[in-house]
Amino acid sequence: MDQEQILARITAMVDDERRLRDAVASGQIDNATEHERLGQLERDLDQCWDLLRQRRAKSEFGENPDEAHVRPSSQVEGYQS
Repeated sequence: MDQEQILARITAMVDDERRLRDAVASGQIDNATEHERLGQLERDLDQCWDLLRQRRAKSEFGENPDEAHVRPSSQVEGYQS
């Protein structure tokens, strides 16, 4: 994925997160379902942000951003801001 595709995916996932929160508020889904889906969305978002940061860092230091790769969620989940 290039930078624009990653940003589009992030935007779509943020929109999904809003829809989930609205669905639980209106009673369309239960809290357990929301929690499960939000957990997956958060992991996917973390991976996308990590990939975007990798690509930007590679570009900044004259490397090929296409060599960046999606890291396992278990790896990116432990990062601190």
